Amino acid sequence: MSNVRLPVAVCAAVAEVLNGSHDSLNALFEAAGAPGAPPDLAHATKWKTWLQRVGNDPEIDSLQVLGNLIEEFMDLPPLQSSGSTGDFLGIETPDPVEEYNKRRERLVNILEEHGFRYFRGGRVIQIGQPEPIEIAPIKGSGAEGSKPSTLDELLRIIIRGLPRAMQPLIHRRKGAQPLQFSSEYDIQDLLHALMRPWISDIRPEEFCPSYAGSNTRMDFLLPAHDLVIETKRVRDKAHASKVGDELIIDIEHYRKHQKANHLWCVIYDPDLYISNPKGMIDDLEGQRATPEGTINVKVIVVGASA
Repeated sequence: MSNVRLPVAVCAAVAEVLNGSHDSLNALFEAAGAPGAPPDLAHATKWKTWLQRVGNDPEIDSLQVLGNLIEEFMDLPPLQSSGSTGDFLGIETPDPVEEYNKRRERLVNILEEHGFRYFRGGRVIQIGQPEPIEIAPIKGSGAEGSKPSTLDELLRIIIRGLPRAMQPLIHRRKGAQPLQFSSEYDIQDLLHALMRPWISDIRPEEFCPSYAGSNTRMDFLLPAHDLVIETKRVRDKAHASKVGDELIIDIEHYRKHQKANHLWCVIYDPDLYISNPKGMIDDLEGQRATPEGTINVKVIVVGASA
């Protein structure tokens, strides 16, 4: 684990670009891995103070938390405005894309002035350290796109990018039917489509041995990697309180499958109903071993894009 002190100016600049209510930003900080309870402070200073606490905690990877906090802002620009009421009335209104670009450039400059650099996918490094591998676009027919260095890196990019991938499908061109992502099947289909160019053997709904007298099917099995992906979409507050228990049962099922050495649990929580995502992650992640089998569990909670 690598803790790096975060300068006050960096913490303040990040606080400037975070939008939302106390509840939504509390959930964002908890999902990002910020330690402790939210500071009991006014909106203007609360987020800066909490981020400073991250940089002062030796048990926290401060750059990872920082990257998680600003990933959505940095990677998801606003949609191009087609005009507002003010425009029709002859009143000049700010262009949201132009305003966003100014705010993003300011944050980038402050990060770099203090020795940090941001990379797509929520990755922040200290300048001078090896840069993370970026996914290069495919150039021309038959060309092979540059892949991330590991499967873990690829899956993290795809999973963290789910809200961004949804945007052009939800906000489609005029006359095209918009897509909705209101069920687990919708999330599974999108995830499947995003993985297919990179992973040749993906087996949806693979049968799993029974546990406690019941059978189940995996959402996805990647047999070449001994890896299972299980998806959940949080429907409401009542379901949010049950997701952890559902995954515990799933873990017990998957432990018994000979090709399930690794389990990735993807929880899509668009309305931020999970009040303590970090606590859920801490409870579920890690190696689960019994005489019947061992499985390594990883949990990612993904919120909706702005």
